[in-house]
Amino acid sequence: MIKTDDYKLKIKGLKTVLTETADAIDLSGLKKELSLIKTELENPEVWGDLQKSQALSKKASAIEGKVTTYDLAEKSLSDALDILEFLEIEEDESLLLELDSLLLKTETEIENMRLSALLKGKYDSLNALMTLHSGAGGTEACDWTEMLYRMYIMYAEKNGYRLIELDRLEGDEAGIKSVSFKIEGLNAYGYLKAEKGVHRLVRISPFDANKRRHTSFASVEVMPEIEDDGEIEIRPEELRIDTFRAGGAGGQHINKTDSAVRITHLPTGIVVSCQNERSQTQNKEMAMRMLMSKLIEKRESERLEKEQDIKGEIKKIEWGSQIRSYVFCPYTLVKDHRTGFENSNVSAVMDGNIHDFICDYLKKSQ
Repeated sequence: MIKTDDYKLKIKGLKTVLTETADAIDLSGLKKELSLIKTELENPEVWGDLQKSQALSKKASAIEGKVTTYDLAEKSLSDALDILEFLEIEEDESLLLELDSLLLKTETEIENMRLSALLKGKYDSLNALMTLHSGAGGTEACDWTEMLYRMYIMYAEKNGYRLIELDRLEGDEAGIKSVSFKIEGLNAYGYLKAEKGVHRLVRISPFDANKRRHTSFASVEVMPEIEDDGEIEIRPEELRIDTFRAGGAGGQHINKTDSAVRITHLPTGIVVSCQNERSQTQNKEMAMRMLMSKLIEKRESERLEKEQDIKGEIKKIEWGSQIRSYVFCPYTLVKDHRTGFENSNVSAVMDGNIHDFICDYLKKSQ
């Protein structure tokens, strides 16, 4: 005997949560805004301004995605009720499995909508520019930095984001000394901004013949990819542009010319580099965008003063500075030093669900 009353209660509960989510994301407001943007895009004059038309199209796509996700969740709950009606007439195990799968998927979608509703910061919806640096620990730290990089690659793939490597410096013996990359996708910065800080790893070293325990450190920088808002002017005389041959896998062109670009902003000392693209022009364009993001970030950090919501406090990559510890010897769960939580739902929500992903990834890596 299938207890349909339990499923009815669950569906009713999900409907209540979905209604609350609609208020949280301001669904009616989003629909009005989408209608206004579509009307504006129908104006031929808008398409004469390529930058404006692209920005409007991108904004419309993001809003449309939220509205569509809500509509699909609402339809899924309606479909679940239809399946229940069939089950009350005739018990069918295959329909029961379909119902369980549908409710699980809908519950996940609603939870993701609720989480994204919390990301209301000025830059939360933008792409994320990330840089990993190895710290104290030598070759161990370089290997740990590469492990973190692989983790973020897998996280991006799992969540449908696109990861583009911008610059990379290999370790002397193994691993990576530093790597810069971009993660493209809606709310990428909002989800990943909690990752900035120093990450500590404790494990039995695979590079130590005596199998001793080693501690390694790596720092993670996270910035939003901010388009030029016209408020910051970069004068050519303030820049020093160096070109060099790109490292890594080559081809007929990439490693035979000085295609990689390094830009130094003399007034602030900010240095950015890019060697991923095949031409010097493309690398310079990407490096300038990174520089613009760093300058805007610096401006916002100065404006916010002590809060420093974008950059956060810069600490030495060593003992006492870590925001999160990954301890394999003796084995414990990943611990967040800011919250004290170990593999908890609270910490997972604070870190945009990446906390649980880290636990799963590192357990499989042992």
